[in-house]
Amino acid sequence: MLNSLKIKILTLVACLLVFIISSVAYVNFREQKELLHEIANRNTVLLTETIKSSIGSSMLSGHTDEVRSIFGRIKTREFVKSLRILDESGKVLASATPSEVGRQIPEDRNDPPRTGYCMIAGKEAFHSYARISNAPACHKCHPASKEILGVLEIGLSLDYLNGFIERERHTAIVSTFLLVFLILATIGIFLVFYVDVPIRKLISHMRRVENGDFSQKPAITSSNEMHTLSESFNGMVEKLKALMESSISHERELTKAQEKLSYHRETQLMNARLEEQIKEIENLNITLEERIEEIEEANYKIADLAGELEDKNTNLEKAVAKLSTLYRLGLAINATMEVEKLFQLVVQTTMDTLHAQIGYINLWDPQHGLLKVCTMIGHKEFTSEGSWWPLRPSSISGWVIENRKPLLITDMNEFPEFDRMSALGFERRTLICAPLIVKEELIGTLTVVNKMNSSTYSYEELELLTTIAAQASIAIKNAKLYDEQQKTYLNTIQALVSAIEASDSYTSGHSERVTRYSLALAKKLELPQPRLKVIERAAILHDIGKIGIDLSLLHKEARLTPADIEELQQHPTIGMKILEPIEFLNDVRLCIGQHHERYDGMGYPGNVPGTELLLESRILAIADSFDAMTSDRPYRKALQLDDAIEELLDNSGSQFDPELVRIFITLLRTPLFFHKQQYADNALSGGGDCPPRQFVL
Repeated sequence: MLNSLKIKILTLVACLLVFIISSVAYVNFREQKELLHEIANRNTVLLTETIKSSIGSSMLSGHTDEVRSIFGRIKTREFVKSLRILDESGKVLASATPSEVGRQIPEDRNDPPRTGYCMIAGKEAFHSYARISNAPACHKCHPASKEILGVLEIGLSLDYLNGFIERERHTAIVSTFLLVFLILATIGIFLVFYVDVPIRKLISHMRRVENGDFSQKPAITSSNEMHTLSESFNGMVEKLKALMESSISHERELTKAQEKLSYHRETQLMNARLEEQIKEIENLNITLEERIEEIEEANYKIADLAGELEDKNTNLEKAVAKLSTLYRLGLAINATMEVEKLFQLVVQTTMDTLHAQIGYINLWDPQHGLLKVCTMIGHKEFTSEGSWWPLRPSSISGWVIENRKPLLITDMNEFPEFDRMSALGFERRTLICAPLIVKEELIGTLTVVNKMNSSTYSYEELELLTTIAAQASIAIKNAKLYDEQQKTYLNTIQALVSAIEASDSYTSGHSERVTRYSLALAKKLELPQPRLKVIERAAILHDIGKIGIDLSLLHKEARLTPADIEELQQHPTIGMKILEPIEFLNDVRLCIGQHHERYDGMGYPGNVPGTELLLESRILAIADSFDAMTSDRPYRKALQLDDAIEELLDNSGSQFDPELVRIFITLLRTPLFFHKQQYADNALSGGGDCPPRQFVL
């Protein structure tokens, strides 16, 4: 049984199929598992940095309670297993699980990895850590000598990934065995029906012929070869039968003397014919072997088709990944309207997608023929971001702008017309540069330089960057239009404020000076650019509510009555109502509504204590009061600098934030401060809204 040709063929085919399909399934499974873990790892790092940024923004804005709210919202996600902040000794400072606060974690976390793979409660998880550095803005709460305030730790469960991997593994195993079984069954049925059954029928008839039964003739029609073999066998039997009958007839006619010789000759002839028949059978065997080789070739073709299918699946996965990247990029860039954030997002996403070492955006000024590098990532030595550069003949961006089409350079050595060393200070080996065009308007270029794995860029990546550039161009144009719209709103409102100030020589220039003082103090605190923009707008518009106050009351020189003071104190609330329809000024509205609140909670209109006030509101209160004290009024002359500083110190801790007062006084005593702020020009006397010796209502 084991020596059967059918068994040997099936065994060989089974071994080949099991090896090939198992190898393909195993490699595919490993690649999927590594891809899923890489995605989970990147998502963990992104979530960690997002939480860290949210905590930092909340703390800098004075929203300390927002940290617990952030932890609570994130902990509701079922895949978040742990979320807490540790100090350098391992003590839990804050946690999404309140019972953990104050506990000591025995593990050494003085130098945690950026992200790691570890075990939590016997289940796989990604564990990510991020240091919370001690910024200058935190020195009022923490000593400057302390470099690290804490470590943000977050653990994400991989249960959902493991379940998906287990399902993929089970599906691959079942599919492999089912495919092998179906192929073997098909080949087995083929061999039985077309090879084994006909051969057995021939053998059965051969045994009957051996026993002298020439009456039955096999009729095999399963294949042409078997039909030919059966016809040849039948012919051989007929001839053999005729030869035997002829031999008997001759034996009867010959004499006994010649009987032996005749019989001997007939026997030799029959043997010769049998040898010929045997040769025919051998030829049939050769034909059968050729058919078996054809079956083997068919198996090889099946294996080749499986390889082609795998290649097509790989190409399909790449196409899906490309479309997914473009979709996510489209959602991200269309979700922000701030130009600087948009530039940063486009460059970073493009670098991550194309695995680039350096990426940057150039803006084009067609009127002057200049380029400006507005955002560069990956080249730390570059310090001229925002500067304008003239086009050079060897400039790659210049070539792209002139030809209005993308450029792929796989090897800089093959393009001697361009400089290998960039004017920005880095070496270029391979790069892609694509134009940023919106409705035939060229606004700049997007460039990625050198790959992380030191390979070269391809035409497929050129097409991907061109598509990204097309999406980014539209988003950049929309962001600029949005920015221009915001400026139009602000200019209109500022014009109203200027109109109010222009009606009284004592209030002329007040908003501009308050803006300069506020920005100087905010920059001294090293506030981020978005918060500087909030305080700048709030300072310009802080008195917009006076549009709703009677002009005669604003110009009144006599001492204000309690009713007058009460009416004047409505202007922060009026200002908030005026700005309420403008959605992007929400933070500015809140700052304007609080700029007359006091640190001790005795201010107006809401009696909000200092711990709940925005940092921008506390800065604006100091700048507004200082300009009121140092400006001439109808009812008094401007105070000298030393007298104004004395007033700030006297009201520190009650009306003003004491720490901000200390820093502002340091600024006031800086030798060049008043030269820059144009303080000495009392001809541009400001318009505070306070009676004598109060300075803030």
